Amino acid sequence: VKMKTKKLQPKGKRGGMSKQGILVRGSWRSVELDPSLFANEDLGDLVCFEELTDYTLVDSNRAVEVPETLEESREKKKGAKKRNMMTGEGDTGEEKKQDAHVEPPPPKKAKKKEENQQNFEGPTTPSSQGTRAADAAEYTTRKRPKNWTSAALSGSCAQGADVSAWKDLFVPTPVLQALSKLGFSSPTPIQALTLPSAVRDRMDILGAAETGSGKTLSFGIPMIHTILECRAATEKWKEGKTSDSDSGPQEDSVYSPPVGGQDEITADGPQREDIQANADPSETEQNTEAQSDEGGTSDTSEADQEGHDEEGTSDNDEEQVGVVRIINREDVDFEKQAKQPLLGLVLTPTRELAVQVKHHIDAVAQFTGIRTAIVVGGMAPQKQKRILNRRPEIIIATPGRLWELIKERHPHLQNLRLLRCLVIDEADRMVERGHFAELESLLEMLNTSYFNPQRQTFVFSATLTMIHSLPTRLQQKKGRKLEQRSKLDILMEKVGIKEKPKIVDLTRKEATVESLTETRIHCEKEDKDFYLYYFLVQYPGRTMVFANSIDCIKRLNSLLVILDCTPLPLHANMHQKQRLKNLERFAERDNCVLLTTDVAARGLDIPDVQHVIHYQVPRTSETYVHRSGRTARAAKEGLSLLLIGPDDLMNFKKIYKTLGKDEDLQMFPVQTKCMISIKERVNLARKIEKIEYHNSKEKQHDSWFKQAAEAMDIDLDDSLLKGAGKDENDDRLQQKMVKGMKKHLKHLISQPIFKNVMKTKYPTQMGKLHLPELPLANTETAITSVSSQKSRNKRPKNSTAAAKTC
Repeated sequence: VKMKTKKLQPKGKRGGMSKQGILVRGSWRSVELDPSLFANEDLGDLVCFEELTDYTLVDSNRAVEVPETLEESREKKKGAKKRNMMTGEGDTGEEKKQDAHVEPPPPKKAKKKEENQQNFEGPTTPSSQGTRAADAAEYTTRKRPKNWTSAALSGSCAQGADVSAWKDLFVPTPVLQALSKLGFSSPTPIQALTLPSAVRDRMDILGAAETGSGKTLSFGIPMIHTILECRAATEKWKEGKTSDSDSGPQEDSVYSPPVGGQDEITADGPQREDIQANADPSETEQNTEAQSDEGGTSDTSEADQEGHDEEGTSDNDEEQVGVVRIINREDVDFEKQAKQPLLGLVLTPTRELAVQVKHHIDAVAQFTGIRTAIVVGGMAPQKQKRILNRRPEIIIATPGRLWELIKERHPHLQNLRLLRCLVIDEADRMVERGHFAELESLLEMLNTSYFNPQRQTFVFSATLTMIHSLPTRLQQKKGRKLEQRSKLDILMEKVGIKEKPKIVDLTRKEATVESLTETRIHCEKEDKDFYLYYFLVQYPGRTMVFANSIDCIKRLNSLLVILDCTPLPLHANMHQKQRLKNLERFAERDNCVLLTTDVAARGLDIPDVQHVIHYQVPRTSETYVHRSGRTARAAKEGLSLLLIGPDDLMNFKKIYKTLGKDEDLQMFPVQTKCMISIKERVNLARKIEKIEYHNSKEKQHDSWFKQAAEAMDIDLDDSLLKGAGKDENDDRLQQKMVKGMKKHLKHLISQPIFKNVMKTKYPTQMGKLHLPELPLANTETAITSVSSQKSRNKRPKNSTAAAKTC
């Protein structure tokens, strides 16, 4: 409706009413009415009625001005130049020199400029999209934030390496370019044996190799190759259909348009992307934040690139709108609405491993334009749905959250029949009885209703072929036939692998890496804290400490905080953001301790981990192999230390028997002279930790009862409170005592435990300087001290043997 008042007249600019919640796409048309209607006094201010049919409703809180056209921006620039000339503020020579050295604009502004050019110059060609994806990928890899995955990738050899060794393995050209940039000059043994069968022969793969051997690229490269082949087949199918509309069956392409009726209007996909294209920066920041939450590394440029590809396609289509769309059914081309299917699915047991796999695949696929997303628990489901609306080709997921979204019937997860690659990483853990019940339902669905004979399956683990002997009580029973099926047969049956897969087993008999030094310390359960603190003080470095329970990790964390060791905890009860942040901090610091449960035991590639301490002996031999595999990765040296108490002897013997160790594990050398001062510090820290733990439990218990009584509006009986019988004077005395204990502990920590070698002589009145008898500070690493002790133990045997011969 047009009014006489100038302020209420619609603006002439396209999109002028977007701030009021309406994005104008078409033009206003006048409506013919009977002139007698305007004779009414109530309609005296009306001039005419106009109708708008092509528009989009926009959230008024998020509405923003639509980017202006190129012509309007040029006119503005000309007007600004004229005003500058009129006011005498022309560009001087010095200002031109300064402009020449102006830094390039940030990527978001460049992205908006490219979008404007794309919107008004017409649709982009596939080649231009590829170059744009490559440019954005270059910026992504150049300005990637620090995390443990990027640190591992950047820790490879020099960039621009010779990748001629990869060419015989049928690796695609864009992947070769990425491998050269990452510095991966030659494949690892597992990659060299699996890639030809996976890429050329399209066989199912069962791969078993030691930890740190490069299993991620063994399934990542074939998956990328399959997606690139699907893209090429789709382009060929589209070209054939444009030349002859009758030729080319629809089933040949995974990107074919939906078969449903043309009256269908979908509420997801391009429509949602169109709203994102016209939303304010806060919405874009939320999407980017979702991307960073899923990946654990706020990878802004990568998210911008993904959003840019989607927004570019949605802005070019004049028929696509946001919430409201007026459809002319004769003009709608449903081929443009063909949706990107899900082609690759990777399943991992832990969230951190899913984040790492995503970053490794992104690094290899940086020049292909392939988009990935992760779907894990601990994140907001709304953010993950928004990421899935972008329709990535590859999803890396944990079974629980993925099955939840499948049951909610998310559009991108509905047609899993088109899935071309299925990967199950750490498969022996995933198919264990009693774990990952959602995985059984998912595999059953993929093998029945969503079965695809062209689907390729990859199964990888470091302990895939480990054989467990039956218990002696079952072996000694007579007259009972025991049919022991192999681990691989059970796994193939559950996963649904084809009859003749390619099986690659590169594991050693001992299952651990050859460059790993394995040691042990036998002690009482109460003495484990002493030896742990001794090791951390004597051998600083990047150390991971594993325990079987979350309560043990919490106690160790509070104890080591009191001892000023600055530990970083990691367990399943922590928030996902905090877990990822602690992993990043651990990878950044050279001297740090990570206290973790078996959540971090599998798959994580944290660079330069020097020591792994098993504070509690693991329950299975597979867990021991994976825990120890966090160090000594990629042919580097590492040390594993078992703290064995009386309760751990049974598990230790079971692991020792399963791994088939020929020799006993070497005892770790300990300087007993310093254990007195170590025990004094740790015992004092234990007392402080015990008092603080009980006080926090009391406060937590009492505050819960008080809040519950206040919410129900009832009187609370003091007998229910744990701290009711305490006197204020007792509390003050206890606080004073704890304060004194902390002060004394701080003084003890400031004193040296080990002494350095002193060669200088000092004159004194008594003729001799009395110094405390301290053990020498060990300048060697833990590995060299173990090897030197091993050589010292061999010397007496050789000398006695020589004496006997004489």
